[in-house]
Amino acid sequence: MGSPPNAASPDRPTPGPVPTPHTQAGRDGLAALLAHPERTVVALDFDGTLAEIVPDPEKARAHEGAVAALGRLVPRLRAAAVITGRPATVAVRLGGFADVPGLDHLTVLGHYGAERWEAATGTVHAPAPHPGVAAIQAELPGVLDASGVWHGTWIETAIERKGGRAIAVHTRRATDPQGAFDQLRGPLTALAERHGLIVEPGRLVLELRPPGMDKGVALAEWVRETGAATVLYAGDDLGDLAAFAAVEKLRSDGLTGLLVCSGSAEVAELAERADLVVDGPSGVVGLLDALAARLDENEAHGA
Repeated sequence: MGSPPNAASPDRPTPGPVPTPHTQAGRDGLAALLAHPERTVVALDFDGTLAEIVPDPEKARAHEGAVAALGRLVPRLRAAAVITGRPATVAVRLGGFADVPGLDHLTVLGHYGAERWEAATGTVHAPAPHPGVAAIQAELPGVLDASGVWHGTWIETAIERKGGRAIAVHTRRATDPQGAFDQLRGPLTALAERHGLIVEPGRLVLELRPPGMDKGVALAEWVRETGAATVLYAGDDLGDLAAFAAVEKLRSDGLTGLLVCSGSAEVAELAERADLVVDGPSGVVGLLDALAARLDENEAHGA
């Protein structure tokens, strides 16, 4: 793999120091990453981690500097992945990951691993969608209308259709976002169960999807496939708890790992389980930049 220069340029600030994890397991994971990046994989959530959370999911974009930071870091690693509940092609489009120098070893695992996009080929591999998703899409507007939580607001603005593989209901635009979230959780759970699906709660979003699809399963399978010895995972939401659990299991199997929380006051449980908490997507980008800069320093000094 190549090693692109990482020196500061006039339009890019000098990266800061690599932050120190507050746990011993995290410090071990960071040390292993810096000592042997070629044995390391980095996996990241998209929304809330590489991109800011926005009211309209279609308007989300990778944080300024995120793609460039990945382009500097990824060539030094065994591989990197973005793991998201979005369709893989949507994440690639919103993230701007296609045809980027340095990202040949990037994989996007969409729909929690049900879809897979490889930067090296630009192709997507995916199985047939679960039939329950189409049935729910037909019934969902009526369920939301009956709930009354939007009080006349056009409910279609709340629905995010995920390529026929899952469907999400966002409550950020409701008059009372948290109240709407709480009120809808029961009816949507019942709807999902009728069609063989489950409900995954997130940050003011309820996602209805097939069982057996989560970021933990996707991450564990991908890490084993790569043969990596160290894994860094960064996320921000309840859906990332499964990935955190997967890294903890991989640690018990002898791998080293670093768990990063893209800081959020909304998901205290994730921050409590993380080895390192950074300040949202800007903090994630800063971490990626700092890691790339440190690896450049190590190479320059023959480390």
